[in-house]
Amino acid sequence: MQRERLTDDIYIFTSDLYAQATAGVIMTTEGAVVIDTLVYPEETRAIKRFVENRLGSQVKYVINSHFHADHTTGTCLFEGANIIAHAHCRALLDTRGRESMERAKAGSQEMQDIELALPNMVFDNGSMTFYFGKKTFHLWATPGHSPDSIVCHVKEDNVLFAADTLMPIPYFVDGSYDDFLNSLEGLRGGGFEHIVQGHGEVILRGEIEEKIESDIEYLLKLRKAVDAALAANRALENIDIESCGKSRILLNGTVQQLHRQNVLTLAAQRRELMQLS
Repeated sequence: MQRERLTDDIYIFTSDLYAQATAGVIMTTEGAVVIDTLVYPEETRAIKRFVENRLGSQVKYVINSHFHADHTTGTCLFEGANIIAHAHCRALLDTRGRESMERAKAGSQEMQDIELALPNMVFDNGSMTFYFGKKTFHLWATPGHSPDSIVCHVKEDNVLFAADTLMPIPYFVDGSYDDFLNSLEGLRGGGFEHIVQGHGEVILRGEIEEKIESDIEYLLKLRKAVDAALAANRALENIDIESCGKSRILLNGTVQQLHRQNVLTLAAQRRELMQLS
């Protein structure tokens, strides 16, 4: 696992074991706030040891950006911490999350001591702001990657934890293409100093607007290419990732699989719309 000190009070942890997933630690005068955890317990335990042994603090809050296991599995390791998420996240964890946890336990010995941890603080409107240890945490809904996705802005550091709303390519197979496009458009002009993606490298200030526009362009090019292929009865396999404006080498090449799933998902949605019209 890689550790990066992003500001005086913010540390970013990037998994070596699963798709460069990220987690964050924000230090405050009253304790630590963790944003997302990692799928393999050994990595989340290393984050906990760092906070307790190196920083001499305790994790008081864990924010779940969405219910997917690569961002929530380690939540239970922070005993006694308040868990914050969107209400949709709690509902999805309590259903699909339980099923995923059972499969993980059946397939891995290291998961045997892991339990599902449900958020005890949720919001079901557009946003939530809380204050802790002289830090301001502003959370708002950004559905698209999943229906429960949120982002978190740490105001004093001007850092946005975007989770999977920003990752090397938009990935909406478990969410909504239209919602994703709207959520990305809502991030334009935010003036953030840094953005922490849910997977991959931190986006620096001078690159943020270009990154957001690149993701929006990807979605628009993808929809145009899918519609053209369906209209001409052409093979969807010919819609490659480069033609939609993204590199195939991102996330060590994993983005090619994500792109292929995006193509098939969007094609199914567009076919349904054509049948209804």
